[in-house]
Amino acid sequence: MRIAAIRDYLIWGEILVGMMTWGLLSLAAEETKVGSGGTLVYIGTYTGLGSQGIYAYRLYASSGALTPIGLAAETPNPSFLAVHPGRRFLYAVNEVDHFDGRKSGAVTAFEIDAATGKLSLLNQQASGGRGPCYLSVDRTGKYVLLANYGGGSVSVLPIETNGSLGKATAFIQHSGKGSDPQRQEGPHAHSINLDAANRFAVAADLGLDKLLVYRFDATKGTLSPNDPPYTSLRPKSGPRHFAFHPQGKFAYVINEMASTITAFSYDAEHGVLKELQTVTTLPNGFSGENSTAEVQVHPSGKFLYGSNRGHDSIAVFKINGEKGTLQLIEIQPTRGKEPRNFGIDPSGSFLLAANQNSGNIVVFRIDSKTGRLSATGNSVDVNSPVCVKFVEIVKSGS
Repeated sequence: MRIAAIRDYLIWGEILVGMMTWGLLSLAAEETKVGSGGTLVYIGTYTGLGSQGIYAYRLYASSGALTPIGLAAETPNPSFLAVHPGRRFLYAVNEVDHFDGRKSGAVTAFEIDAATGKLSLLNQQASGGRGPCYLSVDRTGKYVLLANYGGGSVSVLPIETNGSLGKATAFIQHSGKGSDPQRQEGPHAHSINLDAANRFAVAADLGLDKLLVYRFDATKGTLSPNDPPYTSLRPKSGPRHFAFHPQGKFAYVINEMASTITAFSYDAEHGVLKELQTVTTLPNGFSGENSTAEVQVHPSGKFLYGSNRGHDSIAVFKINGEKGTLQLIEIQPTRGKEPRNFGIDPSGSFLLAANQNSGNIVVFRIDSKTGRLSATGNSVDVNSPVCVKFVEIVKSGS
């Protein structure tokens, strides 16, 4: 009996060793696959409390697992990131109130090392206003557009051929106030996004309850007010982030203060937004404190996602392809606290939720047919995560 037991133990030991070896080889093969092509994930953070800047990971294409690369670049409060369309450069706001002796935040330019995922500093420029919180790169890859929350302004910086940033080619100071004396005592530009034609930029100003629309000159990097110059939201909405539909006919803004999303039709010829619908991001009966943060349209154009901070969830909506209106599908807990931001990977397979207050990134798989989210069981710890951005690495020669 003892000999048989020992024999069985040895056999099972060999099986387990074989399984472990196979698993390690599979992971190595997957890592090689993702490392030579695949997707890099960059996490912008608020520094302090353990964070030093921007952190990098590799995304496993089959499982949604993340493998750490580590600190990609040390820089203060890189709370929002944007990737150059050529995938060689990354830009980060530095959400501070003073830079280079001025009442201004900063923007930092980095070069991406596709092999290691590390970021090399190129240069920094003043953002033109206090507390920059959002930036985007135009379709030509020649300009960075910025929203300064504290300063209540927007600006444009040119991108040089080596990826570094030049001095501002445009600056517009917003003015006025909203209905809430605490949150809307003045302008608070919270995002700025260009349409698919690169002709119009929409700036969501939380302090004014307005979406300000600017004509964008891609040859000079200038902004000028459109006619009409803005679309108003309902009082005390607090528009925060904005997303165009891939088809270009619709657009959506998430309203931080009201916990709602407003859908618009979009006239791409004239840069005009018309409200279609406003829906809540919260379940019936919820009475706690909440504010919304991020909104994104799925690459397929079929679904829309918005984050709730307080309820700590992602609201999932189906988009009516003909009308642009929204129908709630589900509200999925993010398994963390204060999901300030999330990212949908370029393939549309995964959503990564950045839970700022619990310090974790949680990976969800997206059902391509229903849009529903399911937890993969994969998560990583990051101190004060704020922004998630992806960079697809194309294999050389492909």
